[in-house]
Amino acid sequence: MRLFMVIAILIFAMPMTGFGWAEGTNILLDPNLMCKKTRRLRGKLAEICRHDSALLKEIINGINLGFRECEFQFRNRRWNCTVLRKSMRKILMRDSRETGFVNAITAAGVTYAVTKACTMGQLVECSCDKSHMRRNGGQPQMVNAATAEAALERQQQAALLRQQLPLQQRSHNNNNISNSNSMTDITLGRQRNNHRLGGRRGRRKFWDNIKFPQGEWEWGGCSDNVNFGLRHSRAFLDAKQRQRRSDLGTLVKLHNNNAGRLAIRDAMRLECKCHGLSGSCTVKTCWLKMPPFREISARLRDRYDGARKVALRNDGNSFMPETPHTKPANKYQLVYADDSADFCTANAKTGALGTQDRECNATSMGQDSCDLLCCSRGHKHRVVTEWTNCNCVFKWCCEVTCEKCLEHREVNTCL
Repeated sequence: MRLFMVIAILIFAMPMTGFGWAEGTNILLDPNLMCKKTRRLRGKLAEICRHDSALLKEIINGINLGFRECEFQFRNRRWNCTVLRKSMRKILMRDSRETGFVNAITAAGVTYAVTKACTMGQLVECSCDKSHMRRNGGQPQMVNAATAEAALERQQQAALLRQQLPLQQRSHNNNNISNSNSMTDITLGRQRNNHRLGGRRGRRKFWDNIKFPQGEWEWGGCSDNVNFGLRHSRAFLDAKQRQRRSDLGTLVKLHNNNAGRLAIRDAMRLECKCHGLSGSCTVKTCWLKMPPFREISARLRDRYDGARKVALRNDGNSFMPETPHTKPANKYQLVYADDSADFCTANAKTGALGTQDRECNATSMGQDSCDLLCCSRGHKHRVVTEWTNCNCVFKWCCEVTCEKCLEHREVNTCL
């Protein structure tokens, strides 16, 4: 009986952060699991699970997109972001650098997939972002770089203010606005002088990276509705973590989720098309588009390399750099709390699969070199013979025929 009491005390005395993390990781490994117990869900998450199967499908597509890009970006490293469940579950139960990247890339993937679905007309509740297309007396309004930046500033202020409104007031405002999925709320935009949002002056803005054309041009086309994607990525992936923000793991996860979403927003680019007789550029229309997701994932991989290690502050509600006199991480950088595992050898406790039998590049000086990938254990060299397609010819219309050729290829694998 005494032994039972001791075990019970130890169980209840254990911190619950680990259990929270295990629950949170299930969202990525099995997104449908989030919606299986809808009676316990509240707010936007409950609405998505109960009534919006099309949006849930795009969210799942976005998570899968994030995992595929994770595998691609780390295919030549010791940790190759394998999606094997036993390995990935162990990775996600930690607060390591690798966990931070997975959270960031999947949050970015959800944002990207939902935004793209809006542009393609696959979701009934959203469409292209036409908030830039102002009409002045029925005529298109011509803008330049200065006026376009001012309009984007108003939209960002409106979006930030909308996030700070109480839920009931936000719902009331949404009912009074005809296009609720637009980036712009005109009423809120007029209040920007009374609400200083977003911190100090000179803060980084997502349009700082946009190259505006010279002269005047007109908003047109079909701009990607990235704010819709941001909101629903946050609603699905951050919902349960926001209920328990007092532990370091939750704070780190929310930070990296947001960093992944901001990587999408900050990569928006301006595409333009000229209109006029004989190819002249009498009128130029422009719209905002997301870049290919491969570009986003490459940026996040670079931020993985420069991730900052953090520790919980005494207030329990924020984190700080673990090393004194180190500059705090900004909202665009990735952070982590646990050191990475040793991925050279297999370890069931950490999820590491080891690098034995991994293919390496004997002539490379990078991450895929046999010296680095094989952890200085050495490698074996062999020549393999493979049948490949060759001498392919396109036949009108529409067929490609190829011959089969025998190819010899040198392969190096880690010992």
